[in-house]
Amino acid sequence: MSGSFGARPVLLERFRDLLPVTSATPLLTLGEGATPLVRVPRLGADIGASDLWLKVEGANPTGSFKDRGMVVAVAKAAESGARAIVCASTGNTSASAAAYAAAAGLEAIVLLPAGKIAAGKLLQAFAAGAKVISIDGNFDDALEIVRELGAGGGGVEIVNSINPHRIAGQATAAHEIIADLGDAPDVLALPVGNAGNISAYWRGFTDAVRIGSTKRRPRMAGFQAAGAAPFVSGAPIANPETIATAIRIGKPASWDLAIAARDESGGFIRAVTDDEILRAQADIIRLGGIFVEPACAAPIAGLRNAIADGSIDGSQRIVAVMTGFGLKDPDTASRLVGEIRQSDATVAGVRRALGW
Repeated sequence: MSGSFGARPVLLERFRDLLPVTSATPLLTLGEGATPLVRVPRLGADIGASDLWLKVEGANPTGSFKDRGMVVAVAKAAESGARAIVCASTGNTSASAAAYAAAAGLEAIVLLPAGKIAAGKLLQAFAAGAKVISIDGNFDDALEIVRELGAGGGGVEIVNSINPHRIAGQATAAHEIIADLGDAPDVLALPVGNAGNISAYWRGFTDAVRIGSTKRRPRMAGFQAAGAAPFVSGAPIANPETIATAIRIGKPASWDLAIAARDESGGFIRAVTDDEILRAQADIIRLGGIFVEPACAAPIAGLRNAIADGSIDGSQRIVAVMTGFGLKDPDTASRLVGEIRQSDATVAGVRRALGW
């Protein structure tokens, strides 16, 4: 076989001019970024969108979008001489932080709300050697403790999205979308939990206009779970509840940035029910072939509603961000398991089982 496909791009190198990378920053990588942008016409037709694309961030090394920002945050922590990183997490942040800390030779400390994390994500954090502490409280309580731990110094760096390096790294996804499509989409739809991602994408599209890679920015359409929708209610929620654990957050850390992204883009942040989320999760794999965790289904459920009520024009080019892989939450995904048909070991038996 002649020729070469070349090495996978290193995010810290590919976007060096847009990131806080210096000659002293270690070029840490696990192969993050350069994720697929997939057109899904069958799923689009089902929700009324004629030009629907999925940005498949579950293809990142630890299975979620968190890797884009984590590689920058951990590299900068290593550059500063930190001995440990610390984060509060509903799951994906812990998996990503633990993996990048392991690669950088740093200690990872993870605070989790007791009983509120999907099994796949917790396993990843343990496997990478993180010190995991379960607290009797929710994510917002965990984040307050993390803030105090980080403020105490001692070579401990916070790697939640309150760390600006996280937002800078996550913003690179917007540049990838523009590069793949040749322009910004009309609408970008994504789940909203702690709100770092909607803030990061808006920053990315804004930077893209500034450097001339596009002349426009998309309308931002954010979707929360109805039981964890502080942006929709207009105030923090003390006890958020939803089956979509990745967005089970009642007091988003990036509140002001998310509001700015919503308002400056002429967009909105709305809520969808858990039933709508579960239906959309099944539709995404059944009609689009992409297996995602429940939080990713929120934008598809929300787009279905917004197109139906005329809030979004279904003929526009829409990109929905699929933030995490389906096996992140195997317990919820298990409801998708169907009947296993029995057959003897013959062609005729298999035909009978198939009803042929």
